[in-house]
Amino acid sequence: MPVPTDESPASNPIDLSPLETAVLKVLRSRTGPVAEEEIPAASRLSPDEVRGSLQRLRSKRLVVVEEIHESTVRLTPRGETALSQGLPERRLLDALRSRREGIEGAMLEEERSAAIGILRRHGYLEPGMPLRLRPDAPPGEGELPLEATLRRIAQGTVPLDEGSIHLLERRGLVRIDHATRRRWAPSEAGVSWPIEEAGARIGPLTREMLVSGAWKSGSFRPYDVRAEVPFVSGARPHPYPAWIEEFEEILIGLGFEQAEGPLVETEFWNADVLFMPQDHPARSIHDVLYLTGVEGRLPEGRLFERVAAAHEGRPLPGSSAPLSLGWTQRYDTAVAKRPVLRSQTTAVSGRYLARAPEPPFRMYSIDRNFRFEAVDPSHHIEFGQCEGVLGQEGISVRHLIGIFQAMASALGVGEVRVRPSYFPFTEPSIEGYVKHPRLGWMEVFPGGLFRPEVLRPLGIDVPVAAWGIGITRLAMVALGCNDIRELFEDDLEVLREGRI
Repeated sequence: MPVPTDESPASNPIDLSPLETAVLKVLRSRTGPVAEEEIPAASRLSPDEVRGSLQRLRSKRLVVVEEIHESTVRLTPRGETALSQGLPERRLLDALRSRREGIEGAMLEEERSAAIGILRRHGYLEPGMPLRLRPDAPPGEGELPLEATLRRIAQGTVPLDEGSIHLLERRGLVRIDHATRRRWAPSEAGVSWPIEEAGARIGPLTREMLVSGAWKSGSFRPYDVRAEVPFVSGARPHPYPAWIEEFEEILIGLGFEQAEGPLVETEFWNADVLFMPQDHPARSIHDVLYLTGVEGRLPEGRLFERVAAAHEGRPLPGSSAPLSLGWTQRYDTAVAKRPVLRSQTTAVSGRYLARAPEPPFRMYSIDRNFRFEAVDPSHHIEFGQCEGVLGQEGISVRHLIGIFQAMASALGVGEVRVRPSYFPFTEPSIEGYVKHPRLGWMEVFPGGLFRPEVLRPLGIDVPVAAWGIGITRLAMVALGCNDIRELFEDDLEVLREGRI
């Protein structure tokens, strides 16, 4: 065996495992550094076996590694839209120059505010309202700030203007992907190391060796007490909760306040307060998980009486006419008291509205729900939902669709398709779909305007748009998961390698 030097492995004698031998042979057979992703096929080992062997060879100073860090800038779906239709500031400037009206109403509030601020900073607009071009505004044929950068990114010729790229990233128009490529080569000691002797000695003992007694006739590889310990990566957030935090930041930025509710609810809050009939199929044992050994309690005050009157088609206490015909059946108090695992976060909306918030109000809640579902790639017994309400005069379905499109754009999940739908507690009702690359179009944006039978018993007199976004399915599209169960992955190796 060679005598160890500064360039040779850390201890002597030393042996190599068969896996280490196979990897070192591949590296020695090439004339230059070898990309890590090429080694598994050449050595007939799995990627995991190759990675482990390379780290052990590195700790023995038999190989060296060259790391190449790369950053790739690409357009988000929102950036692609801005490239084809023009940045918000470009569209607003062109509209002002042509004196075209209505452009402001066609823009999202955040786009409009950003466009006005940018044009003012660069000397295009007069201060104050209404919006007016300055007499000395720059000529219209020149490119606006960031337009050239956006175009070059789309063409693949990214300029070295990190400031512009950072601004585009903050606006959600581009995304920067960071990657590290590794290339491996044998060290000076690795080139001369006698690998022909490797693999002849016993490494870790196995159950089969102990049972058969084969270990008695073999010789053991020396244990290198001076070798470096195995690499342990640092902690990182689980992708699914981290993505939910990002989603919450978007909602908070849009002016929504957070609300919470209990996971164990009564049927009153889970369904009755939402004007869902007590014999609705979704409330059967096939959908809702009922609890035993727990006693439910009804709300105090007149709220219960008002909800019961709406269900039975009677006038609310203090009113002369009913809100509607109701559900033409007797409202059962025993059913209202039954405890269940919450099947929808719309129950949180009911509790929030029962506090009679002062309009205008915006509320969201992201939490878990439970239903008796057959588990498949897009269904699970536990699922996350983002509940939201927006209450103020003048709210319509158009505002709701705009919110869905803004969320999808901010999250980079692509196009939203909307169609009419039906829910017992909203009218009109819609469903928004986004496309998963493998599973196709999935419903993630159900919503509508709460019916008077929901709002009036709660004391709400303004229109309220509501939704219950399938946050788990939406995360599948955003994170590139093909199975909803991957979002609950607890395999550290999978998480460490960023496979979700």
